[in-house]
Parts: sequence; structure tokens; C-alpha cells
Amino acid sequence: MGIEDLDGSVWKSRRVFVRVDFNVPLGPDGVGDDTRIRAALPTIRYLAERSAKVILASHLGRPKGKTAPEYSLAPVARRLEELVGTPVAFAPDCVGPAAEEAASRLEDGQVLLLENLRFYPGEEKGDDAFARSLATLAEAYVNDAFGAAHRAHASTTVVAKYLSPAVAGLLMLAELEALGRLLRDPPRPFVAVLGGAKVSDKLGVIGRLMGLVDTLALGGGMANTFLLARGHSLGESLVEPDLAGEARRLEAQATAMGKRLLLPEDVVVAESATAGAARRVVAPPEVPGGWRAVDIGPASAARYSEEIRQAGSVFWNGPVGVFEIEPFMAGTRELAKAVAECRGFTVVGGGDSAAALTQLGLEQEVSHLSTGGGASLEFIEGKALPGVECLDVKKESR
Repeated sequence: MGIEDLDGSVWKSRRVFVRVDFNVPLGPDGVGDDTRIRAALPTIRYLAERSAKVILASHLGRPKGKTAPEYSLAPVARRLEELVGTPVAFAPDCVGPAAEEAASRLEDGQVLLLENLRFYPGEEKGDDAFARSLATLAEAYVNDAFGAAHRAHASTTVVAKYLSPAVAGLLMLAELEALGRLLRDPPRPFVAVLGGAKVSDKLGVIGRLMGLVDTLALGGGMANTFLLARGHSLGESLVEPDLAGEARRLEAQATAMGKRLLLPEDVVVAESATAGAARRVVAPPEVPGGWRAVDIGPASAARYSEEIRQAGSVFWNGPVGVFEIEPFMAGTRELAKAVAECRGFTVVGGGDSAAALTQLGLEQEVSHLSTGGGASLEFIEGKALPGVECLDVKKESR
């Protein structure tokens, strides 16, 4: 059930605990990329306009259950205030007297951001007592943190049983709808591009996508393992030799199912993964000893891009090179441009691929830019998302 399924009067004068995903990069000047903050604005505005008292909660980074000033959400509160155009209160804690006092001071339509949930070990442990402490701050629950929906944490699942109604926010609903469309009835041809470092992270996704797509293109470190399975020596490239047999099985499965599995026909190799390293383009069998693959080559990028441009549906998750280093970003850049130019239904699955798209200023050129890397993959794989399963089913508010 989503917030729009309930009468707007339900929210009036109620304190609403809204789990958002403000896990954003911070720099010397504050928030480095506010994409995730902007994504939550529709839900925040929806509730504030209906006179709710909006209490936002998020994690940031991995402070390991301890207070760490470098992971404070205070800079996020300042950026959020700029984006919403109205004051945003900030509580120096997420539970206890300081949080309770800040929540009690809220007037109708006002917004409060709590301090980092992960300053407490109970958050990631899904601790019931910690969840109850969070629940004392509010009367209703909205989960808009799709990026954390695959985590069974105190604020994403457990707290929902203590608040009513417990429903999905507008971002959560948009994410589920966009990804669900790919699973239900994607416009054809359906092309998926998977990058990233490891096959082991995406084995289940590859298997599931094989039954859905027409073409599956692989890049990045995961493609290396498939190339290794074909008998190519890849120097010092990132590979997972233990999964070469699984890669062969998946390639055989693709052939048997009549699916096209694309692997790089050329790769950019370098002596080291540093910007100043010597580099060149070679075919996979020709990677020199001591060198490593750091990007797909220009011929591969052109081939993948052509597939993408002609697609009816595209799902892209993971860069196809070490995109954080400028000389090794070319392949990811070309794919991002192709996705932006595709006139079909395009979904970019969060994480580094979303960051690459944003870095290139192309985030508005896709049908849906997901805020959840791991969550989008688990949803595509067919796994239940704890942060969704805990919400009310679509019926009258309990």
C-alpha cells in the first residue's frame, strides 16, 4: 500500500516516521551528489502539504554503530532545506530525549531530520528495542528508502509493526513500478547490460535476466571471468577463477535458450589502475602479462551502444570499466550516452552506473534512474525485499 491509497486527511497533524535513503557522498563543501535527496522530495512535500509532521530518518556511510562526526547528517539537513525551500529542523540524535524533544516541537507541515541511524548498532542488527525507541517518535510509518529496502534493519522493517498505517512512499512506489515493468511485460527487444567487479555478486541476477532478455551484454570485472572461461589469459585482470565453470554453464544456457550473450571483443589494458599508467587496446587473448583490463574497448563499446539504441527496453547496472579514473571511463561514458539516446523504456539500476549517468549530466534522459543498486538487483532476481514485505497490504488502513 502507498501513501496515495489513503485519504489525505489521515496525515493531518500526525507525526510520520519517514525512512529515506540519504546515503549521499559528502565533501568539504557539503553534499557532493544530491540525487537521492531530490528523489525523496515528492514524498516529503506530499506529506507536508497534507499537514503531517514529517520525521525523516536515514543512514549515512558505515560508522559501525558508533557516533562519528564525519558521518553526521547535518550537511544533508542543510542541503534538504535549500531544496524544499522551507526550514528543516535537525535533531542531534535519532532516539532518546533530544530526538523526542525535536519531534514534539514539530508543527503541522514541518520537517525534521534525525541524526544518522547507524550511530547505533541496533539499526543494522534489526534490534527490536531500538525499533521501539524509533517508533515512540511517531504515529505512522512511510518507507521511501528503496535503496535500503533489501536490508532487514530496525528502521526499514521492524519499526513498521509498531506504527499504523505503514505504507510505501512515492519514490518506493515508482521504483517498484519501473522495475516491475521489466519483469512483467518489457517492450522488445529487451537488452540488459551488467557491469561491476564480480560475477559472484550477480550470479542470481544473470540467471534471472537470461529468462527475460533478448540480449545480455557483460562488461567490467564480471566479463573477465567469462573471458577466462573461454580460455583467455587476462594478465593481472580481476577475475574469479573458481567461477569459470559457472560462467561456462551460463554461456551454454544462453545458447540453449536462444539468447545473445555479448562479451567484450576488445579491452583497454593498463600496467596499473592509475591515471598515468601506460595503456592500450587489445583483443582479450592478447592481454600482456602483468597488465590488467580496465575498460571495454572502443569496438565493444560501439557494439553494445548499437544494441542499446535499438532496444525497446534497457536495464543497465554497473560500470563496464574503472570509471572513477578518467582514462578508463570511455566505455561507461559511451554506454551512458547510448542509454540516454535510446527511445525505449530505460532503467539504470542505481549504484555506480547511476553515479556515472549523473556525472555526465544525463540523469534526466532515462525513463527511470533507480536509487537502489543492491535493492534493484535483488528485486530483479526475484527476492523479497524486507522493506516492502513489512508494509500494509492494499486495503483499508488498519
